Amino acid sequence: MNRTSAPVDAPATGAWEGLVTTALLGTDRRTPPRTGPGPEAPVALLDAAAVETVRRRAGLRPARAAERPRPAPEDPRPPLPPAAARRLALLLADRPGASGGGRRGTAPDLTELLPQWLAAANARGFAPPPQVLPALLDAARGRTDLRPTVLEFAGPRALWLARLNPDWRFALRSTPGGGAALPHLEDDDGVRQLWQEGLFAERVALLSALRSRDPAAARDLLATTWATERAEDRLMFLDSLRTGLGPDDEPFLEQALADRSRNVRATAAELLSALPGSALAARMAVRAEACVAIDHTQATQATQATQAAGGTEPSGATVATPTIAVEAPHECDPAMERDGVVAKAPAGRGERSWWFGQLVEAAPLGTWSRRLGGRTPREIVALPVTDDWQGELHAAWCRAAVRQRDAEWSRALLGEPSAPEAGGPGAVSLAERAKLLGTLDAAERAEWVAGFIATHGLSEAFQLLGVCAVPWAPPLGRAVVDALNIARDAGSYPWSFSGVMGLAERCLDPSEAGRLEALLAVPDEPENASPGAGGYWAEAFQRLVTTLRLRAAMTEELNTS
Repeated sequence: MNRTSAPVDAPATGAWEGLVTTALLGTDRRTPPRTGPGPEAPVALLDAAAVETVRRRAGLRPARAAERPRPAPEDPRPPLPPAAARRLALLLADRPGASGGGRRGTAPDLTELLPQWLAAANARGFAPPPQVLPALLDAARGRTDLRPTVLEFAGPRALWLARLNPDWRFALRSTPGGGAALPHLEDDDGVRQLWQEGLFAERVALLSALRSRDPAAARDLLATTWATERAEDRLMFLDSLRTGLGPDDEPFLEQALADRSRNVRATAAELLSALPGSALAARMAVRAEACVAIDHTQATQATQATQAAGGTEPSGATVATPTIAVEAPHECDPAMERDGVVAKAPAGRGERSWWFGQLVEAAPLGTWSRRLGGRTPREIVALPVTDDWQGELHAAWCRAAVRQRDAEWSRALLGEPSAPEAGGPGAVSLAERAKLLGTLDAAERAEWVAGFIATHGLSEAFQLLGVCAVPWAPPLGRAVVDALNIARDAGSYPWSFSGVMGLAERCLDPSEAGRLEALLAVPDEPENASPGAGGYWAEAFQRLVTTLRLRAAMTEELNTS
């Protein structure tokens, strides 16, 4: 067969795809370029494919060499102690789901210990070994919750790597300015130039840093460009004023109440309502006071009945308790809207109750003692409320207590942790109780949750445990362990407590490990126990003890110089 009888031209751009199509269709239906049908067509196709294969492999023209990357920046922080570096490598080598699911067994969940390890290393100011930086960035790529602590720990070299690998570009987006250094805050010209010319992330970082150091200077800087900023940017910048919020911010926030963006107006109103001495808070107090008052009707009737009986209480009669009466607003006027009241109620919500809740939420909590007869918050919360308004009124007071960080009102709304009703006198949900607890100091918070668990058990305590400081204070840790032990002895389903057990692994003080030794044996199962529950409980407590000891070892390794 004469392979040279049919000339083969060099295939043009896209020729490889054309040759593949010809091979698929067959040369009887489609012939290669410059070749007619016949026995030579298959040979011409193979020749053309051989030429194109060589061209695809070696047909690149020499190009100018790319600029070599600059050396990675130095990390001035001290290196990790060797034992801590080995521990980090083990934590990073563990992957979620590596066990294949099902029964967890007694092995600690290393992926859940990594955030705690990173926080501890950051608190001590260590730098990571360079060889673990890729694994750190891979871990942060897969878990957004890890990104802040990973990027803080990884330092400037992680950003240098991120510029070389598209998979790690999230680090540049997550770091304000992509790692660009902010000017010294004393450098007025540098600050002003970055504010006027920088990228949005750089400007947010600059404003936040300046706000933390000098709230007035940050606010003045924002005012210089406020009128020309985009609405979504104004909202983000305004949110930065939460740091160091004070009375001096009121004039700027009052101007923002007239902003053309509804979201900006709402945020400005929220910030002003968090300042009990602001003019907006006073306006809201007047509106809210017009809606809430003491109803003296029942008390008057009780007094009249006593007098009619000759000045003594009639047999079997009870003295009426003063009652809170509520008259919700009948309209949402333009002045209310300007002060942040949203006129349109959500689906399924009555307009009047919607407006009423917003007014009470924004009014200073000091309003109510004066309005309701000088009573304390605890006394006010205990008063009955007419016409089924109690839930709406107490829920608004809960939001106000959280917004204004008022611990006294939070205590009143939380009630005693040992109260029979787990919902409390004022909070209508455990989520609200968790927010109220956040206004108390760490010790009081832990003590209250411990009392709640002692009375109500663990089934309703998960959200409350999540707001407690780590490691848990001894009274709280003991309450959790005691409740788990009671559930174990009762033969309860252990997997019903898996969430609390997972929290305990991360939050229980490692010093509690010794007290748990007695719980490692497989317990005798009651007759009504779930089959196999004893084995599961033993595994769960073994895993808890092992994890606590591992956490103690992690801390010791980081403290070793």
